Amino acid sequence: MLTFLSWAMIVVFMVLIMKKKLTPFSALILVPFVFALIGALLGMYGPQVTELKEIANPTIMDQILILGDWTVDGVKKVSVTAVMLLFAILYFAIMLNAGMFDPVVKKMIKIAKGDPVKVLLATAVVAATVSLNGDGTTTTLICCTAFIPIYKKLGLKMMNLGVLVILMNTIMNLLPWGGPTARVISVLGLNEQEILRALTPGMIASVIFMLGVAYYLGLKERKRLGIQKLTDADIEALTAPKDEEELALKRPKLVWVNGIMTILLVFMLIKGTFPSVFLFLLGTALALVINYKSLKDQKNRIQDNAGDAAQVVILVLGAGIFMGLFTNSGMADALALSLANVIPTSWGRFWGLIVAILSAPGTFFLSNDAFYYGVLPVLAEAGKQYGFTALELGVASLLGQAFHLLSPLVAFIYLLLNLTGLDMGEWQKESAKWALGIFVIFIALAAITGSVPLFK
Repeated sequence: MLTFLSWAMIVVFMVLIMKKKLTPFSALILVPFVFALIGALLGMYGPQVTELKEIANPTIMDQILILGDWTVDGVKKVSVTAVMLLFAILYFAIMLNAGMFDPVVKKMIKIAKGDPVKVLLATAVVAATVSLNGDGTTTTLICCTAFIPIYKKLGLKMMNLGVLVILMNTIMNLLPWGGPTARVISVLGLNEQEILRALTPGMIASVIFMLGVAYYLGLKERKRLGIQKLTDADIEALTAPKDEEELALKRPKLVWVNGIMTILLVFMLIKGTFPSVFLFLLGTALALVINYKSLKDQKNRIQDNAGDAAQVVILVLGAGIFMGLFTNSGMADALALSLANVIPTSWGRFWGLIVAILSAPGTFFLSNDAFYYGVLPVLAEAGKQYGFTALELGVASLLGQAFHLLSPLVAFIYLLLNLTGLDMGEWQKESAKWALGIFVIFIALAAITGSVPLFK
């Protein structure tokens, strides 16, 4: 019954989002609460639930009351991320107000010479490079802050930016210091050099594929908009402040100070010198004090930029509530077991391919923690009986990451959607068709190199 409830909840949630019947924020909170409440009313939570272990025969009311604790638990788990995003958005918004990115935008428009192909290729290259740090939030903030003004100036589709940034990050996130690969290494006791060697051919081919996608999308934009022949005067006009109010916020004399501070901040983020929440908190305070001397100006910068930050933060907290109810109720475990048990034992010789295919819905509908700590050990144990090694199954379980960052359970995608103004359902559909290409490349290269045999 719990398995049925978990699948029903996922289906209802996705339908409501895709059909635009509820906003992501409302769906993240209301859908899991309704289904968790149904479970409580049916008396499905017993001693197997940690909070109810000490109660011999928990009543319906006991089970309903525990929903509040699960919600708080979910919020606690994402609270650090939410605070980090709050100050990260404020920091880059202040830098944007102060004009730190104006020279970069101007230079890139000059290099692109009004050619959409060059802009989209630059987007893909920068996204892949910044993603080397393994952090999607940083990649999103840097790429969006740098490229959104260019896309707006040239009239390019913001959807292309959203697709290229997320899918390049998807590929680079498989590096050993990225979240999913680190989990696989710890769960299966693998060597990071071995798993990197196994993943590298697919990652390289996928990066080349996405550069091809960027070129193709750029050609479509070139056909739609043409190549804008921009003179120096045109570039000045494109990058000039819209009004006196915006001009008053610019701090051209502090461009180098702001630039050096931002480079140092990003460097320390990549090196892990300090926690990201501390870096952005300190960075925001310094950005305000350095660029805006009066208390009134500082207050106005926070007030004007707080709306964008709040929209992202409440979605991250909503995702935390979703996972708190979904995980603590046992629905996540039930769904994980149903994924692991759905395959007949007669298909054992294809276990590597099966694990790769299961990892796509598994990492989309579940968090990485739930899939790699809950489902993968079961799949790996079964695979040993069919002659598959831990390395082969570990690599196979990572191939479905091609779709993971399209999941509404990934916190930083709400930052991307908010900054670009994209609709989640439309963005998922557009990204998914290229993610499918990455997934096929991952499987094909894994099979060709022998890192994941198709059958034994």
